[in-house]
Amino acid sequence: MKNTKGAEALPLDSILAGDCIDVMNALPEASVDLIFADPPYNLQLRGDLHRPDNSKVDAVDDHWDQFSSFAAYDRFTQDWLKAARRLLKPHGAIWVIGSYHNIFRVGTALQDAGYWVLNDVVWRKSNPMPNFRGKRFTNAHETMIWASRGEGAKYTFNYEALKALNEGVQMRSDWVLPICTGHERLKDAKGDKAHPTQKPESLLHRVLLGTTNEGDVVLDPFFGTGTTGAVAKMLGRHFIGIEREEGYREVAGRRIGDVRKFDTDALKTTRPKRSEPRVPFGQLVERGMLRPGEVLTGPRGQTAKVRADGTLVAGKAHGSIHQVGAALEGAPSCNGWAYWNFKKDGQEVSIDLLRQQIRSEMQARPN
Repeated sequence: MKNTKGAEALPLDSILAGDCIDVMNALPEASVDLIFADPPYNLQLRGDLHRPDNSKVDAVDDHWDQFSSFAAYDRFTQDWLKAARRLLKPHGAIWVIGSYHNIFRVGTALQDAGYWVLNDVVWRKSNPMPNFRGKRFTNAHETMIWASRGEGAKYTFNYEALKALNEGVQMRSDWVLPICTGHERLKDAKGDKAHPTQKPESLLHRVLLGTTNEGDVVLDPFFGTGTTGAVAKMLGRHFIGIEREEGYREVAGRRIGDVRKFDTDALKTTRPKRSEPRVPFGQLVERGMLRPGEVLTGPRGQTAKVRADGTLVAGKAHGSIHQVGAALEGAPSCNGWAYWNFKKDGQEVSIDLLRQQIRSEMQARPN
C-alpha cells in the first residue's frame, strides 16, 4: 500500500479482487485522476455465429456479459458510475468504451449521474471482423465517451503531446487503430483467447498520454487482462485494477509483471507553450537583443518601430506587439510573437527565437 499526497492509503499498482461497485465504494473518496472503463456490453446474442466455412466464431457469450433485461443493465450502469464518480478528484475524468449495444444507454446514465461529456471518440478498427451473415454493415468501430466529473470542472488534456503523436496535426475524434491480433493477443493455457474483448495497447496509450500526467492514478473497474495497467506502468502512471474473475487477474498479473517502465527522458511529453515561463517583450529590449528604433516587419511587409519601453509604434497604432499587430490586421487579436520578424545577417528572423533563447537560459539555471 502506498500513499498519494493528501489522500488515504491507496492500493497503487495492484489488482483488486471482487465486484467493482463494492470495491470502489471501499476506496478513499476523491483519490483517482482518471477512470478508464470497459464495462460489459450486454451484447444480447441469440444463437451461434458461424463463418462461411462453417467454423464457429468465438463470440462474447461469457456470463459476465449477460443481463436479464435492459432495466437490469441500466441499474448496474447507474450503480458503477455513481461509485466511480465518488472516487474522482475534482479535476478527474472518465473514459467509457462501448458498442452500439450499450453506449447510448451508458451515455444517458453518465449525464444523469452529473458527469459532463467532453468528447465522444470513434475507434475505427482498421482490421474489423467481417459480418459473416451479410445482413448488416460490418461493425467496424466502437465509441468512447470522455467526460469530466461535472460541468466546469478542470481536466487534463495534453493537446501538444497528442498533436506531436499525430505528426504535428491536431488530433481528431476518429482514431484508426487495429484490434488485438498476433503477439499482442493474450492466450490461455489451451491456446484460446484469454479474454474476448481485450483492447489494444495503442488505444490506451493514446488515452493515457492525452488525458493523464506522469504519476497520476488511473483506475480500471473492469480490468480484464490488464491492458490499462500495462500501459499505465509503461507511461509512469499508477494503476488500480478491479477484476472479479480469477483467471483474468492471473493473466493480468503476469502480463504487468513483464512490463518495463519507460526511462525518465522517454516519459517526457510535449507541453503546451502556455506552460512555459512568461517572457515580456520588453525583456528583449532591456537585454539589448533588440534596440529602441529597430524596425520589425510583419508577414506582408508591415513595419513597426521598437520603443524603449518595449512597445511598438506603427503610424497611429502603438502598444504591445500583440496590439499593434492586431491594429495592422484589423483583427480583434494577434499573437505578436508569431507575427513580427527582425533582421539578422540580412535574413528575416522571428522574434520568438529570442524569447526561446531566454526561456532556455531560465530552464538551465539551477533551482
